[in-house]
Amino acid sequence: MAKPKTEDASEEAKKIVDDAKNFIEKAIGDIGKTSATKQLILGTASGWITGFITMKIGKFAAVGIGGGVILLHIASQKGYIDINWDKINKKVDKISDKIEKEATGKSPDWFEKVERFVDRKIDKAEDLLKKKEKKAKKWFNNFTGDDHYKATETHIFLTSFVAGMAIGLLCGK
Repeated sequence: MAKPKTEDASEEAKKIVDDAKNFIEKAIGDIGKTSATKQLILGTASGWITGFITMKIGKFAAVGIGGGVILLHIASQKGYIDINWDKINKKVDKISDKIEKEATGKSPDWFEKVERFVDRKIDKAEDLLKKKEKKAKKWFNNFTGDDHYKATETHIFLTSFVAGMAIGLLCGK
């Protein structure tokens, strides 16, 4: 059996599209001429079917995207890939600033940007201390002068709490 030429295939596709348009136009025209009850039933049924299909496609997309994010995170944790979080955070900041500017009409003030920056630096410091990397331990031991001190989550929480209170007091004035 010979393959159809591309011209034949495009002509066939155009014919199918034209047939579909004619069918839809005829169906809509026919519905408009029926009783209000029939229009209500057909509208409700078509809306329900459309919503049902959209819901199924949405669930499939959510599972696919969510599963992909989870797999990327697992691969990052296992060391298969290395994610440059600084670059991602900068892009997210730029996008959120644009969205805020479009939504409110003004860009975020300098304090919000400083707050984001400080939050990220505190998170990095916390990660370094949690991982017990040699550099972080050495720096902290030199800073405190104590070789046997171990920072716990409580210490980190209290430090961040005090810093937050200080920032809140400074901005409240």
